[in-house]
Amino acid sequence: MFVPLSIPSPSADWQYFDVTAWINETFGASLPGSLRIHAYALCILAGIIIAGVITNQRLRRRGAENGVVIDVMLFAVPLGIIGGRFFHVITHPGDYFAGQEWWRAFAVWEGGLAIYGALLFGAVGVWLGCRYSGLRFWVFADALAPGLLVAQACGRLGNWFNNELFGMPTDLPWGLEIDSSNPAYPTGLPEGTLFHPTFLYEIIWMLAGVAILLLIERRTTLQWGKALSFYLVWYGIGRAWFESIRTDPSLLFFGIRTNVWMSFAAIVLGVVIYVLATRRHPGGVPSAYAPGRSPIERDSEVDSRRTEADDDEPELVAVGASDDNTDTTPRS
Repeated sequence: MFVPLSIPSPSADWQYFDVTAWINETFGASLPGSLRIHAYALCILAGIIIAGVITNQRLRRRGAENGVVIDVMLFAVPLGIIGGRFFHVITHPGDYFAGQEWWRAFAVWEGGLAIYGALLFGAVGVWLGCRYSGLRFWVFADALAPGLLVAQACGRLGNWFNNELFGMPTDLPWGLEIDSSNPAYPTGLPEGTLFHPTFLYEIIWMLAGVAILLLIERRTTLQWGKALSFYLVWYGIGRAWFESIRTDPSLLFFGIRTNVWMSFAAIVLGVVIYVLATRRHPGGVPSAYAPGRSPIERDSEVDSRRTEADDDEPELVAVGASDDNTDTTPRS
C-alpha cells in the first residue's frame, strides 16, 4: 500500500478566486478593483449550511417546525462570527497591532476565527433566537451538537487552504509541507521541514465525535443539554492536545496557551451540564417548544383572540327598524 511522504499545502492560486480578473479576462472588460472569493470563506459557509441542515432534521424529529432553525441561525451565526474574530484578534495581538493595517483585524476572509469566542457569542445568539422562535434552548443546543462538529471540520479545511495553524516539526509520513516564505514559518528551521497537520487531526477528531455521539444516541436519550455536554467534553479534550503542538503565537497564562485553558473550561462546563441535567431532569423534554410557544398553541391563541373579538363586537341595529310589538297606527 502506498503511503505519501508528505501532505502538500495548496498554493496561493487555490486560496481565492478573483472574480474581477476572471470577468475582465473572459469578456474583455476592464472592471476596476478586485473581488475575491476565498476558499476559507467557502469552507466556513459550507460548514454553516451543513450544520443548519443537520440541526433542522434533528429538530423536526423532536417536533419542531421545518425551517425554524433559520430563525435561530439569523441570530447565532452573525454573533458567532463576531465573537470568533474578536477572540482571535485579542489572543494574537502581534498579528494585528504591530504595524499592520487596522482593517486587517476585521478581514475574516483571510482566516482567523477563535472557536471559543464563536461558541460564547454564538450561545447568546442561540438564546436570543430561541426566545424569538419559542424553542427551548437545550433542545436546540442538543440538536446542534453533531452539526457543530461537522461545521468545525469544514472550517479546519479552510485553515489548510490558508496554509495556517500547523503544528510542530515532524518526520511522520503525513507531515505537512509549508513554504518557508510563509510568515508563520518558524525561524531557524531549514526549508523543507514538515509539520504536524493539526487541521487534519482536528477534522478526524470532529468526525469521529459525530459518529460516537450518534451511536450513543441510538442507545440512550441525550436531552436537556447532554448532547451539548458531550460536544464540550469531546472537543475540549481534542483541542487541548492539538493546541499544545501548534506553533503559531498566542497569549500565555502560566506558560499555557489561552485556548488550552479554554479547553479545560469547556470540559468542566460539559461535565457540570451533564450532572445538573441528570439530577434536575430525570424525564424527557416534554416539547421542543417552551410552554405556550408551539405552533399549535400559538394558532389556538390567535383563534381564541379572534373569537373573543367577535363576541365583544356590538350588534348593529338598522336605523328606522321596528319590531313586531311596535304600534305604527297613525295618531291624530
